[in-house]
Amino acid sequence: MLTVYGRASSMNVQAVMWGIAELGLTAERVDAGFGFGGTDTPEYRAMNPNGLVPVLRDEHVTMFESAAILRYLAARFGRFPFWPEDPVARAPVDMWAEWGKVTLQANFLSAIFHPVLRGGAPEPKGRAALDSHLGILEAQLAAGPWVLGEAFTLADIEVGLPLYRYFTLDLERRDWPRVASYYRRLCDRPTFVEHVMIDYHHLAAMMR
Repeated sequence: MLTVYGRASSMNVQAVMWGIAELGLTAERVDAGFGFGGTDTPEYRAMNPNGLVPVLRDEHVTMFESAAILRYLAARFGRFPFWPEDPVARAPVDMWAEWGKVTLQANFLSAIFHPVLRGGAPEPKGRAALDSHLGILEAQLAAGPWVLGEAFTLADIEVGLPLYRYFTLDLERRDWPRVASYYRRLCDRPTFVEHVMIDYHHLAAMMR
């Protein structure tokens, strides 16, 4: 049994829950963090001393950090091509997943999503960086429907994760036809709809 601690509106929790669903697994999700609280208790801090979400527990491990959780689950339950066993074949999947997490998501959240959701404007440098990142993704998607070509992989979870918020935020967007088509394909996946397409506007009141 997998247990995930964290609220459904957390993007990091969404990444883990989406990955679990793509692997054909099920998990119990326990609301924690932000408006739900529960992350400052001694019991929770024993699982994650940072007091953040998500946390994963199973019969073998208790662990935090969403990207590490996804790699653990993919290594344990994944199959080619989602997470190849061969390190050479796995390298581009891992590389693009890392890019999606630490470059695309981090820039979008800090410079675009949080300022706009609070009622402000995107940070100009952050907006320029986001356009650069989306231009990179636009070029990468020339190879096929998914980030690594014909097959959906773990990289698509980290790269695709922020696109629901990007395309539904009150934001002027440049025309990226391949990125837009990629987003539409994600929207056709029931796992993406269930775990990622979750309304986030209530978060604005908590950020002020």
